[in-house]
Amino acid sequence: MQLDLSHAVWIAHDTRLIICCVVAIGAIILLISATKLPPFLSILVGTFIAGLGAGLPPEMVAKAFSKGAGGILGEAGIIIGLGAMLGALMAVSGAADRIATTLLSKASGRALPWVMAAVAMVIGLPLFFEVGLVMMVPIIFVIARRSGQPLLKIAIPALAGMTTLHALMPPHPGPLIAVSALHADLGLTMMLGFIIAVPAVILAGPLYGIWLSRRMPIELPATVGAVYSAKETQNKQPSFALSLLIILLPVILMLGST
Repeated sequence: MQLDLSHAVWIAHDTRLIICCVVAIGAIILLISATKLPPFLSILVGTFIAGLGAGLPPEMVAKAFSKGAGGILGEAGIIIGLGAMLGALMAVSGAADRIATTLLSKASGRALPWVMAAVAMVIGLPLFFEVGLVMMVPIIFVIARRSGQPLLKIAIPALAGMTTLHALMPPHPGPLIAVSALHADLGLTMMLGFIIAVPAVILAGPLYGIWLSRRMPIELPATVGAVYSAKETQNKQPSFALSLLIILLPVILMLGST
């Protein structure tokens, strides 16, 4: 009887922890999406909701958050910083633009959404999503205007390519922090992430973009041509092969450790 009572108490406490975690995750999502609170602050609030709901004192919750975040960021921070530097160099040198221009010059008509997804995956490989989006937006609008195709048919594949890599492939922060926290193999994570990313991009990119563009026609703004006009760069751009090698070099080195 005594054993059964302790078991019942354990079940109640476990249920309480699960409810606190669900409420904390819901609060984080609500704060980010509805109130536009920065993700870091939203996660901090969610941490205190889960910790206080579980019965921990505030100072212990703060100490646990500081220790956990500091340990993870300490291991992943250097890689994230170097990845940001590589992305900036790709943008400034014109290597990203060279890759996009070369690939897009080979595509037209029905192949264009598929090539846009491929371009976004290649460009987004070493870049954070926000950086890749800033680089891809002018390309998306210019290609949509020149080809005469629906905007969503061009934009959705590009967004799907970058979003999927950001969620599944290092050196993006999310997968990289997960690798660090779980002590997983970096190269194996990249290979498995790529295997999952390809069908995900196909479904959420070209196929969904073609389907959605037929049901939700969105016209380009009248001023888009003036805002997103192609400009010739004064600097000499690197070759396509060299640009592609620069992007793929971190991937090759990571896979080499597997």
